[in-house]
Amino acid sequence: MSETAGVREVKSAARTVELLELLAARGDRPARLQELADALGVPRSSMYALLQTLITRGWVRTDTTGSLYGIGIRTLLTGTSYLDSDPRVRLVRPYLDEASEALGETIHLARLDGRNVAYLATRESHAYLRTISRVGRRLPAHAGALGKALLAERPDSDLPEGPYPALTPNTRTTKADLAADLAEVRARDYSVDREEGVLGITGFGFALRYDTPAQDAISCSVPIARLTPAHEDEIVTVMTETRARIESATTGGTITWR
Repeated sequence: MSETAGVREVKSAARTVELLELLAARGDRPARLQELADALGVPRSSMYALLQTLITRGWVRTDTTGSLYGIGIRTLLTGTSYLDSDPRVRLVRPYLDEASEALGETIHLARLDGRNVAYLATRESHAYLRTISRVGRRLPAHAGALGKALLAERPDSDLPEGPYPALTPNTRTTKADLAADLAEVRARDYSVDREEGVLGITGFGFALRYDTPAQDAISCSVPIARLTPAHEDEIVTVMTETRARIESATTGGTITWR
């Protein structure tokens, strides 16, 4: 059993969180009772009781047969509350609007979450609209501009040994390759993702240094068909200025969360 600051982990609470994370990770693939019990290594009867409790409270949903389970609507409400209550997200949103308007491209704000980045806000390009919003979704940090901008703020010794999962043929999957790329990120002061996370898309990432090390980053994503050298220069100029304005607008008195 793990401990944090001398406090022993509550096993039932940990199991509940693990179950919700497992269901969330499955997306549109509902799970059966036995699958969940096996995945978490708990008795079928205990898993059933936990599921019924969470269904009653809206954290898990089930189909009309009662045999399939998925994430419930309460998780959406909690996630929305997180975004609405976060002062950094509120501060950055207007700057995302301005950058998107100036560049005509998609602008993101994301936060480092372990080995992933979680998308907190997005302003979509009118010329390239996604069918599914990225807000609330995660992407491996090694595979995109946002994550690489944040990994570059940390020593290479923090990187896992790998190999890392490949999202496209261009994803860097070894620690040595990623470390070499992060050295270039530090030298130029922004990251570049050339079809490493999504084929056909180039991203430019900029860490927001109102925390040390930076926890948040902004990025601009553009289809490679529209990316000319002149447009790339424009993106870097606008996004660099946007980062500076966001960092200057950050004031003291904000809660610093762990």
